[in-house]
Amino acid sequence: MQNTVIDIQPFLQNNMVTARPLLQTDFENLYRAASDPLIWEQHPNKYRWQLKDFENYFTGAMQSGGALLVSDAETKEVIGSSRYSDYKSDTNTISIGYTFFKRSHWGKGYNYALKWLMLDHIFPYVDTVTFYIGAVNRRSQISIERLGAIKTGEAETAYFGEPAKLDYIYSITKEKWQILSK
Repeated sequence: MQNTVIDIQPFLQNNMVTARPLLQTDFENLYRAASDPLIWEQHPNKYRWQLKDFENYFTGAMQSGGALLVSDAETKEVIGSSRYSDYKSDTNTISIGYTFFKRSHWGKGYNYALKWLMLDHIFPYVDTVTFYIGAVNRRSQISIERLGAIKTGEAETAYFGEPAKLDYIYSITKEKWQILSK
């Protein structure tokens, strides 16, 4: 897809979530959503609920150019974040990740609703989407498998300003998404 501009900070919405480009002015509201230690217990950095570690997470999100602020579509409450990252033109692949949600929105379809929007948005531009999920983050692994992604590898990944940790790599292709999303 030469000369195609990929919008990795779109405005997305369905009946459950709204996602919009993350702004510097969102720090306080997003930190409020992220400040629960139990949110991070299975993530690569278990301390992102602490201000210093969250500042690093937020800086990485802003520098990524693909970070989204996620709100509950009904209440407008900030409930988390996700992002597009690591576009690779040689394989026409992009990653979706760094996702977290407030615990009040776990197990109720919000993550699924967001990922559905993100996949639907990005597949006109790419052939494959990858998800790097911490090897100990079984909750996220199950969630992404329910969307149709399959485990395709493992890698030591160093997240922005953090030490490398083992991730499982999950992938879903455009062809598979077209079948699943009908």
